[in-house]
Amino acid sequence: MGITLKRLESLSLRELSILLTSDSRLEKLRNVNVTEVRITNDLSFMTIYYTIFDDNKKPSTAALLEENKAYIRTKLAAKIKARKMPNLIFTYDEALAYGNHINALLQQEKKKFENNND
Repeated sequence: MGITLKRLESLSLRELSILLTSDSRLEKLRNVNVTEVRITNDLSFMTIYYTIFDDNKKPSTAALLEENKAYIRTKLAAKIKARKMPNLIFTYDEALAYGNHINALLQQEKKKFENNND
């Protein structure tokens, strides 16, 4: 991965975050946090990892992102001025939920250990 690809990923992450929080057409997507952007070496696909605060809205948020994919791609292309704009793929980032699950398991084990030593 070249330096320009990393810069493009970083710039895309920043511009996507700004776009989702400030664009009036995307008002329903303001609760979406972009966590990571990965672009293939041939610039054909951009995978956008995101999280949301309310897990109950996960299906509706995914549908809204897919529905507004062309608009987001057009706006993003104008902002980053890329020679070729990749196709967007939105993926829910499970890392935060997994981290919380591991943390809960560790807390349970800590309580068991403390209770056994008393």
